[in-house]
Amino acid sequence: MRAHEAGALHGQSRQRPSWLASPADVNELVPRLWAESVTKNGNELEVGGLRASAIAAEVGTPAYVLDEQDFRSRARAFAEAFADDELPATVYYAGKAFLCRAAVQWIDAEGLGLDVCSGGELAVALSAGFPPARVTLHGNNKSDAELQRAVEVGVGRVAVDSVDDIDRLDRLAQEAGVQMPVLVRVTVGVEAHTHDYIATAHEDQKFGLSLADGHAADAARRVHAARGLRLLGLHSHIGSQIFDTSGFEVAARRVLGLHAQLSAELGAEMPELDLGGGFGIAYSTQDDPQTPDELAEGIRAIVGHECHALGIDVPHLSVEPGRAIAGPSTFTLYEVGTVKQVALDAGASRTYVSVDGGMSDNVRTALYGADYSCTLASRRSSAEPVLSRVVGKHCESGDIVVKDEYLPGDIRRGDLIAVPATGAYCRSLASTYNHVPRPPVVAVRDGAVRVLLRRETEDDLLRLDVG
Repeated sequence: MRAHEAGALHGQSRQRPSWLASPADVNELVPRLWAESVTKNGNELEVGGLRASAIAAEVGTPAYVLDEQDFRSRARAFAEAFADDELPATVYYAGKAFLCRAAVQWIDAEGLGLDVCSGGELAVALSAGFPPARVTLHGNNKSDAELQRAVEVGVGRVAVDSVDDIDRLDRLAQEAGVQMPVLVRVTVGVEAHTHDYIATAHEDQKFGLSLADGHAADAARRVHAARGLRLLGLHSHIGSQIFDTSGFEVAARRVLGLHAQLSAELGAEMPELDLGGGFGIAYSTQDDPQTPDELAEGIRAIVGHECHALGIDVPHLSVEPGRAIAGPSTFTLYEVGTVKQVALDAGASRTYVSVDGGMSDNVRTALYGADYSCTLASRRSSAEPVLSRVVGKHCESGDIVVKDEYLPGDIRRGDLIAVPATGAYCRSLASTYNHVPRPPVVAVRDGAVRVLLRRETEDDLLRLDVG
């Protein structure tokens, strides 16, 4: 589960993963990996009625290409799935997955709340006109300035992560003459079946207050006693890219047990329960995510059962499906440069396909060993599929975009390659490593391209260099 310090796949010896099969038709798409409007009509990949080559000609490569209708329909699907009359839940989009002003406006229009975990994310939300009352501020090390801004604008909820959070927020709220609504983030001791870096509810990590050692209960008592704070309830988040709902069942049982204990002890209503999210998406053919309806049904059943067993009313639920909304909506479009054949064991070989981006626009492969898929986007090929690795242009041997994929044997310089499911944590984690400017994010709808975040330039890089 841990990425090698020198980069993805170092220290490993393999030809291809067991789940990756050679395709019967190397041109065919796997629908669950792509946004709604992505097709291969004729020779080229199309999105929103626009050919990949036309997008590349207009905005250049690399570029993040977002299907606007897909993004909005996924947000709407989650809102509708969790809008149950008997056990309703509020859906909060996790801004850390992908955030810009246009995305904020879409989230607002679809009726979702918004989670932010920094002053910068809050600034983007406010600049787009998002209602502060539907914002939750997260973070394990909130600055005084971030808490002060939350108080000033009146964010709807602050998820406190430490006693220090509680005391500073209480002081700022009292100085402003307001009472801030608070969730206590609880570490429930659940080992999520995901990468170590994105599992967030086991004991040995930085987030939350431990249920096991009583720190979470003490924090809730402290919030309840604070004059400037109002205890809304508890928050639990077990990690990201999770497919197994059993983790949510254990987490719900534990956090609802604490909820029942505190409600009885404090005589507090505690009307809310936030179970986080981290719902997985399909990055490759090995992934089979659940639908919003299936997730909503499963979580409602879990919470309803646990509340019945405890003899308590069901609190108002919240969930946070950031990746599941943004991730599948976007693919990254690259242009191929160098192509090399590299010999492997037992007479096999791998084709190394270098593209004009890399770990600066998608660090997840190098950081987590994440798996991605890709397809030839600019033409149809009749060549046989060959085992390939798509790599970037950066000065790192771990600069890998797609570790293992079958591409046509005639892949060549100037071809366009599209990598699906890059809408979450790719632009958010993007860097200017090797002083390579970050790509643009463009939205496609009804055959037209709209730039959401423009391409960075060398002038942008130099503007920060004031020495």
